Amino acid sequence: MPMRLAGDEGTTSRVRATLVEGLSTAIDDVAAAAPATHRFLRYQWFASAVAVYGGPATTLVVEEDGRPVLAMPLVPVGPRMARIAVVPGSYWPFRAPVTAEGATGAVARAALALLARHRRAIRIGPVPDSDSGVTMLVEAARASGWTAIDRVIGTTWIFRMADAAAGGAWPRNSTLRKNRFFEKHLGEHGALDWSFLTGGDWPAGFDALGAIETRSWVGQEGLDAKFTMQGRHGAFWRRAMADPVLAGMARAALLRIDGAPAAFSFDLDAGPWRYAIANSYDPQFARQSPGRLLVYRNLADALARGVRDVDWGIGDSGYKETLGSEPGPAMRDWLLCAPCVSALAGRLMAETWRRSARV
Repeated sequence: MPMRLAGDEGTTSRVRATLVEGLSTAIDDVAAAAPATHRFLRYQWFASAVAVYGGPATTLVVEEDGRPVLAMPLVPVGPRMARIAVVPGSYWPFRAPVTAEGATGAVARAALALLARHRRAIRIGPVPDSDSGVTMLVEAARASGWTAIDRVIGTTWIFRMADAAAGGAWPRNSTLRKNRFFEKHLGEHGALDWSFLTGGDWPAGFDALGAIETRSWVGQEGLDAKFTMQGRHGAFWRRAMADPVLAGMARAALLRIDGAPAAFSFDLDAGPWRYAIANSYDPQFARQSPGRLLVYRNLADALARGVRDVDWGIGDSGYKETLGSEPGPAMRDWLLCAPCVSALAGRLMAETWRRSARV
């Protein structure tokens, strides 16, 4: 059980903030009460990040009327005396604390009052501008004497799939004809097997995804693949699937040709919202566009299951625009610097921070 390190500074009779050693089990309680888009931010999500990317962790928990409404896991970075911490997690789809729906500004103020006594700076992100919990923290920080500086990582691309389908604009008949043409010629390579992985298919299913990545341009160019075991990301996703709730949110469309994995699309479904995490294909089939064929099948399946909107993340706007996506919220990194000396240092380094936008 996590050990209580400190608490109660800046609280009221209704709001209580506590800093505990390790990851608090209250994380799952807050996640269950969070907006549907944030319910993947569960205990095992953060535990996997801490185990793979580094720790040790502490957790800031804020209760309102006896109910946990904010949970902010933190891990230290840099020299110990600097007392800087970051919110851990996967870069995909974003890194953020978890906040229950309806949490008030008093929650943010209590969190910051306690953090100011124990940390000099907190990094949150990358996180979309649409994250109301982080927006609330940033506004409260600025009102409480903290310096909050940001750097833009990129702009997300959002596909309002249900609206497009209801209006008859997706998918177009010309698109379907082209897909049938590609599928016919792809079938000349062997028997096509289209399937979907979720729940009990993890973590074993990542082996097929990793095999495709190894043969793809990501593997050929020595880039940081998400599902192979050569890097840390593959270990993160496999650990995260130990939580059956997360395993049920994780979904992959998979194409096998004559039994061999040939293309995949991996997503995280959070209620009616889908985060597109990664997709890839074996380049030997590139002329028949297996990735395109799989994406359309995958989206049609998601639409039938109640997914309305797809967040494609940042970058690679070409194919996202072709699918009907439009620019969405910006993705930002936030650095919150505690009042007094740290806040002054934050103001002095603000321009340097903004120019250093990267993972």
